[in-house]
Amino acid sequence: MASFICTACGTAFPEAATPPDACLLCSDERQFVPASGQSWTVPERLAAGHANAWRQHEPGLLSLRTRPAFAIDQRAFLVRTPSGNVLWDCLALLDDATEAIIRGLGGLAAIAISHPHYYTRMGDWARTFGAPIHLHAADRAWIVRPDPAIRLFEDETAEILPGATVIRLGGHFPGGTVLHWAAGAGGAGVLLSGDIVQVAADTRRVSFLWSYPNMMPLPAATVRRIARTLEPWAFARLYGAFDGKDVRADAKGVVARSAERYAALLEAGEA
Repeated sequence: MASFICTACGTAFPEAATPPDACLLCSDERQFVPASGQSWTVPERLAAGHANAWRQHEPGLLSLRTRPAFAIDQRAFLVRTPSGNVLWDCLALLDDATEAIIRGLGGLAAIAISHPHYYTRMGDWARTFGAPIHLHAADRAWIVRPDPAIRLFEDETAEILPGATVIRLGGHFPGGTVLHWAAGAGGAGVLLSGDIVQVAADTRRVSFLWSYPNMMPLPAATVRRIARTLEPWAFARLYGAFDGKDVRADAKGVVARSAERYAALLEAGEA
């Protein structure tokens, strides 16, 4: 029996003697099945060939990313607060070094994940560190490996620790969330956005899609609603899902201007 992990998206499935016939996440239009077909690994095999690399972005904020790249290649973040550490988003690899580093930094008080593509082995992380997992209830259908540590919330916001608030924006997934860290950026605020708000190649811009690999857009009204939802929140910096995708200054203005430009282009009609 093994918990098989999809090598295309990193989703971990319940223990079984044989791999699943298909990956629920890859079969959805927001992801894709590789041309080579669905393939699988297991935690032991993943750990044998990979390791997590760490980086500090600012005081109290570190990221971790699996090397060589695995599946979607997102990064996770460790947010350090006086009330405990938050793991934002998740990785398929939980190796001995990562466990030792996190325990040395005080363990985890909470786990929160932006959307189902990054649920991966969240239950293993929760059991290792004795931490609850905070997910929005709108995405409950995408939980393929249920775990008692999961705490589903239905409100538009959830303060999971003092100064660390999960905000539902929807868009990419109905329950898509971002994490607001009030103490970040020297008290000016930080937004950890996963790819609910995607940092563009020009990091002075962000974008919003229903499907990123398949380049399927969101409606203008949805993008405007996302921007309105973020208006009350102060944040000077924004850190996205992928390495180097950081908005280092005026992040709130970048989001507002990008959303307006995106919506205006959709509404402009054919030239």
